[in-house]
Amino acid sequence: MIRSRSRDNVWRHKDVSVMTSIKDGMLKISLGSESTPVLQLQLRWQQRIPENRRFLGDHWERSYGDMAWTSMFPDKPMPWYFLTFDGSQIYGHGVKTGAGAFCHWYVDPFGVSLIMDVRSGGVGVELKGRVLELATVVEYSPRAGETLYENACNFVSRLCDKPLMPKQPIYGAGNSYYAYGHSSQDQILDDSKLLSDLSGNKTNLPFSLIDMGWENPRNGNLSNWRAGNERFPDMGRLADKIKKLGTRPGIWYRPLLSHEGVPESWILPYREDFTTGEGKCILDPTVPEVQKQIEDDVKLMTSKWGYELIKYDGTTHDILGRWGKAMSEGVTDEGWQFSDKSRTNAEVLINLYRLIHKAAGQALLMGCNTVGHLCAGHVHVQRIGDNTSGKEWTITRKMGVNSLAFRALQHGAFFAVDADCVGLSNQIPWKLNQQWLDLLAASGTTLFVSADASYIKDKQKAALQVAYDRASRPQPLVQPLDWINNSCPTRWKAGEEFLEFNWWAA
Repeated sequence: MIRSRSRDNVWRHKDVSVMTSIKDGMLKISLGSESTPVLQLQLRWQQRIPENRRFLGDHWERSYGDMAWTSMFPDKPMPWYFLTFDGSQIYGHGVKTGAGAFCHWYVDPFGVSLIMDVRSGGVGVELKGRVLELATVVEYSPRAGETLYENACNFVSRLCDKPLMPKQPIYGAGNSYYAYGHSSQDQILDDSKLLSDLSGNKTNLPFSLIDMGWENPRNGNLSNWRAGNERFPDMGRLADKIKKLGTRPGIWYRPLLSHEGVPESWILPYREDFTTGEGKCILDPTVPEVQKQIEDDVKLMTSKWGYELIKYDGTTHDILGRWGKAMSEGVTDEGWQFSDKSRTNAEVLINLYRLIHKAAGQALLMGCNTVGHLCAGHVHVQRIGDNTSGKEWTITRKMGVNSLAFRALQHGAFFAVDADCVGLSNQIPWKLNQQWLDLLAASGTTLFVSADASYIKDKQKAALQVAYDRASRPQPLVQPLDWINNSCPTRWKAGEEFLEFNWWAA
């Protein structure tokens, strides 16, 4: 570890320089290096932190049902930003979206630390004389008359200069939580017909989203995503059929997953936490030929096949080799590297998001397992929590309700948020799932329902008609009322309406 002090706002060690400046009340941090690889930087604010404070940090990518206000936890990293509650008001501290580093915070009784991970893969980034804009630090003090939730929302809104929002609310149905990768064209068309019948807003049509399981890795191309398999014989015609039923076609896609027949120079080094499947590999997004393939894949799905929404998945795990819940000890393993070692992991991800956004043209983008703080401005919708379930209610309660309560404040500030599906099945009591459906429909955020058409009876149809109609129209963001003391809030405010849910009793 190298320690340094400065009087001119430039910290130097050999050929490495860290520059800071204050502009518009925000602290801007930059890094320069001629030849020395750089791994990490730490800024420290020495100050006594008052006792009896509570803290809430964000997550690296999705949250995992573990968000809550806590007492001081000095060894727990708080990614990107954190909120402080003094018993009467909420204060915010964080970095703006689009940072050049993976940033997290620590708070202890004697001060606050900001850690900026600037590795390229698992090795130091080689800037070669380039000056990298690392982060812009923002602080927020509440204004009179705001609720606690408004304190938090107003802070988060200052972290992103150019959020990307859909012109109308996004809602619809998908096959993820009844098919689990085993679906067919006929099932998708049945789902689309039911969705159309239950959706009455003809000025904002719902999306029928095809989830994983349509792709064909044996199509004779280097890409898995150039054709459907035997259950999906013609992806372009399927999109046309979905449109004719009165819904909008959407499709799931994992950009970096390929098969081992691609050139070896395209493939990222294997790591133990990879979940690829036999005979598959992960592509290196810094390789120009890989970038071209991704661009062509996205253009094929949108411009040629006609899909109006792409849900792209897995990019954080596929690049860094870890899910967000495993990043407490570091965002990735040590030692591995990209083909291009001159870009930080944060820059590599941003460049990938930017590439997909540009290639998609007018199509909407939903990020899943994308880093919210880095994809803001490049996706219209972001999955804010880990998967809910069509099989186990405890998973939906843990992942869905918790993520909506603690991360929906990013809605409209970064993108539209998606707290994941209502997975309707006989394995979950309808009384519990109906509550989740009602909350999402009233939340002002994205609503997707996943249910086999054969499960939906008259009772579910009536509830879905109401939910789809409500979710199709602009609404104020729902506010959790007991979120300070409850990680799974039961009391919510939707506009002027007060809602209460019992997430435990069927």
